[in-house]
This record gives sequence, C-alpha cells and structure tokens, in this order.
Amino acid sequence: MKTIDKIPTGKIQRASKLFKTGAKVGTNYLKYYGSKLINDEVSAKERLNQDNAEDIYNSLKELKGSALKVAQMLSMEKSILPRAYVEKFSLAQFSVPPLSPPLVIKTFKKYFGESPGELFDSFNPVSINAASIGQVHLAEKDGKKLAVKIQYPGVAESISSDLALVKPVAIKMFNLKGKDSDKYFREVEQKLLEETDYILEIEQSIAVAEGCNHIDNLNFPNYYQSLSSDRIITMDYMDGEHISEFVANNPSNEASNKVGQALWDFYMYQMHVLKKVHADPHPGNFLVSDDHELLVLDFGCMKTIPDEFYYPYFELAKKENIDNASLFREKLFELEILRPDDSDEEIAFFSALFHEMLSLFTQPFHVPYFDFSNPDFFNAIAALSDKYSKNTELKKFNGNRGSKHFIYINRTFFGLYNLMFDLKANQIDINHFKKYVDAV
Repeated sequence: MKTIDKIPTGKIQRASKLFKTGAKVGTNYLKYYGSKLINDEVSAKERLNQDNAEDIYNSLKELKGSALKVAQMLSMEKSILPRAYVEKFSLAQFSVPPLSPPLVIKTFKKYFGESPGELFDSFNPVSINAASIGQVHLAEKDGKKLAVKIQYPGVAESISSDLALVKPVAIKMFNLKGKDSDKYFREVEQKLLEETDYILEIEQSIAVAEGCNHIDNLNFPNYYQSLSSDRIITMDYMDGEHISEFVANNPSNEASNKVGQALWDFYMYQMHVLKKVHADPHPGNFLVSDDHELLVLDFGCMKTIPDEFYYPYFELAKKENIDNASLFREKLFELEILRPDDSDEEIAFFSALFHEMLSLFTQPFHVPYFDFSNPDFFNAIAALSDKYSKNTELKKFNGNRGSKHFIYINRTFFGLYNLMFDLKANQIDINHFKKYVDAV
C-alpha cells in the first residue's frame, strides 16, 4: 500500500483539501445529470455514489484524524448510507495508507524524545495496521512481542477546526435549528479529543480489562505505561483475525455463537454494571483467536452513562413500557425527544415515530434468546430508516431531538447489532451477562 510522507495539519491546508474535494463532487453531479439523459436513473445514481464515495474517501484518508473518524463512524450506518459509501468508508476501520517509515521515526522521536530503536530491542517502521487516528507497528522487548500505536501528527490540534468545517453540512443534513444543536457538536468534539489522549486511553483500557476479566471467552492486552506517552501506546501484540476474516472462513454455528455471546455479554455488562461503555464497536477493534476467544482492543472512545439517561433509556427497552402511552410520553420528555415548546402536532408526530422505532429496535430485549443472523430484523430497520429519510413532514420540524447521550449510546447499539449480524450469531442468551453480576 502506498505510504504518506506528509499530513496537512494547518487549518487552511485542511480546508483547502476539503474545498477541492467539494469541487470534484460538484463535477460528479454534472456527469450524473448528463448520464441520466442516456442511461437509466438507477445506474446513473449508482455511478454518482461510487464516484463521490471514492473522491471523498481519497481526500479524508490523506487528512486522517477526525475527518476520517467521521467516515469510519458513518460506515457503520449500513441502513442509512448508500452501499458505495459504506463499502468505501469501511476501509477507514483498519485499512488506510500508513505513514512512511521516515515519518514514523520522526513522529516517534517527536512524541517520545527517543527513537524506537533506542527504546525497543526491535521495531518495524512499516505499519501492520493503519486507521483514522493512529497506526500500529510491531516491536519486541525482553522477548515480548508488542504492538505500538503511534498517533498521526496534528490530529489532536485539528479536531475543532475539522468539526467547524463539517458543522454546516451536518446542520442541514439533520435539520438542526438554534443554539440547542451546539450540545451535539460539543459531545462529538469532547469524545474525539479524548480519543487523542493516549494516557487516558491506557487508564480506560486497564479499568475495563480489570472490570470485565471475569467474563468468559474474553481477553485483553496488557499495557506498558513506561513505554507509552500521550501520543504513543505500547501493549501486548494479540494474535488473532479480524471478525470479517473469521466470518469469511465459515466458522461453525457453535463458534459464531461462542464469539457472539462473549461480545453481547461484554457490552451488556458494561452498560448495566460499569455504566461506562466501549463506544466504538467497529470490526477493527476486535480480533478472534484460534480457540475462538474474543480479543478487545482500543479503548480510546468510552462513554459514561449517567443515571438520568440510563434509567429512562432502558425503561423504554421494555415492551410493556413502550405500549403504555402515558409512561412512554413521560420517558420521551425525560430523554429530550419531546420538548416543552413542542406543538401538539410535533408531540403526536414524534411520539408515533419513536413508538415505531423503539418497537422494532428493542426486539432483542423482548425475548430470552435472539437470532441476530435473521436478515428480516435488519431489513426492517433499513426500511424504517428509508421511510423516514423520505418523510417530507419530518423535515419541517426542529431536528434537535434527544439528549446528547444518544449520539454515542445509539452508535454503540447500532455497531453492536451490526457486529452480531456479521457474526451470524443465532442463539444469543440476552440476559446471560447477569451471571457475572452475581459472581462479583
């Protein structure tokens, strides 16, 4: 894979790159309008999506940082984005052009004050894995095989300016109005800033490993603080294959359920016991060992779940509460889905919308065992998303709906559901995690 010798770090440089990409997208639309005249609209639209996805991703992979992280997050929204975008943006999860070896050495010395050759017995300057915020290298010290994650230069410093560039597009896309929308952008900015603080990530990684190490079929790397800094993390190298590779090798039903149960128990234990959750559940953050043990990596994005959000959120996971009209409306107000200044029309519309959404999305919690391999469940979610994306009535209402905590909690559940579907886990004990609560 081609390497990168330089990353644009200045605000003007990054804005210029995005502006050039916007111009390419504009050209693609001109081609699309011309293509419609001689081809059918479906094939013309597919070509437009492919061209736009290619141009946008090529730009973001050079910028890296929060711009590429947003693409990674969007790649998990399989029911929202066109397939061309999902396929291209999913490359941001674990396969982007890495820094060149000379830039790696230079970056390491800048962040650590020493070259990797001085710190490790051996260090491979060629990356084994490159993602949105950092890339990973193999190293050895005292006979141990290590993984060393190095943050891309300028990532932390460019987050605020990158989001400022994205904000006008997001406001239009999600129909946000007024200053209330700022809370959503502050939430995303805060989480992205936390992801660039590798000292915090090590603390979170150790805390989660200690809190969840009694869960069956789950394992975590050890972290080495003396070989780490605020921009470099050194941990055990974990030998395993990505979930996509595991699935491609056609595992047995027993193996898929074993990994899926460990994944589900891990997330439910975090949600309901730790009240702090690994909020970046994309395939690149998990490996499967030869004996089908789930290996969990990368704890840069952790979301604390405050009680005032936790209780109404999970009360609405119960079918009897969804079907209790007065209680349902009360919880919608607590979760800021309904607002005190809403008209009767808005209250009726959003009550009906979220009743339909929650009745579908919470189905796994209504049964003792759930089949995540069933495409009907995921097709229904995609159909519902498509239905409301085309709803003209929705667009006339204020889009500032829901607590800021929805951003990362919903992202966590969407990512978890998609991983469970990818695993084809078809016999998951929904409340199995409770046995670990009793064991503590």
